[in-house]
Amino acid sequence: MASGEKFIILPYKKNRGNLVPGEMRQASSAASAEKIAASMSARFIGVAAYAVMVDEETGDMTSPRLLARHGEIAELNAA
Repeated sequence: MASGEKFIILPYKKNRGNLVPGEMRQASSAASAEKIAASMSARFIGVAAYAVMVDEETGDMTSPRLLARHGEIAELNAA
């Protein structure tokens, strides 16, 4: 099982009073993920940047590590 670290940005919005994730974006580095999250923070109720381990064969993401947080975010459940 080959796996590698990837950097993702997850925006959050409110839908019927609940916090829901928006479309996930990928970044090339931790610093880039933090910058993208900061720039998106004005448009969303919350934005989080994570480093995650991705299984190259299945695409499964595990071991999320929070890099940056802006506003209100939900708990990310590790697989």
